[in-house]
Amino acid sequence: MGLPGSQWRIQELVEEHYPNLYRYAYRLTGSAADAEDLTQDTFCKAQSQLGQLRQAERVKPWLYSILRNAYLHRVRSRQQQRCVSLDQVGDLPEAPADPLPEVEPERLQQALAELDEVFRTPVILYYFEDFSYRDIAEQMDLPIGTVMSRLARAKAYLRSRLLPAAPALADGPRRATDGL
Repeated sequence: MGLPGSQWRIQELVEEHYPNLYRYAYRLTGSAADAEDLTQDTFCKAQSQLGQLRQAERVKPWLYSILRNAYLHRVRSRQQQRCVSLDQVGDLPEAPADPLPEVEPERLQQALAELDEVFRTPVILYYFEDFSYRDIAEQMDLPIGTVMSRLARAKAYLRSRLLPAAPALADGPRRATDGL
């Protein structure tokens, strides 16, 4: 005996999207157990709301949105608002000419966990899940410019936490008469 239509469709969605949703949930939470719970909750909610999906080709952003909303609900219910002020992070120079050093996954996860959710989510969606600015803006209900700004500020913070400090000039600070 086969599965009913909605159960069959959810099974297909789980098989296709579970690894990516789990990875997103793990990046948000930093915990394998919490990521598994969030991913399972996402598919349960998707099954109950399958009729609300208007465009089948938009299933990926729809599932990510469900997961993000479930995550935000958990964060709010636990009253664990971790805030890192990014206002003090100054502008960093353009990317160094040398290739960037490898960063240990644990250090990256720790730095991501220190970011406030409004900065963490765009970083994860853009760099780890290949969402476009437009898709992120739609999911977070923000203007594209705000998404771009949050990504820039989050990148600056992550660089300051993960990359070694630039070596100091051997001759000391430059004066205005040094030619530049």
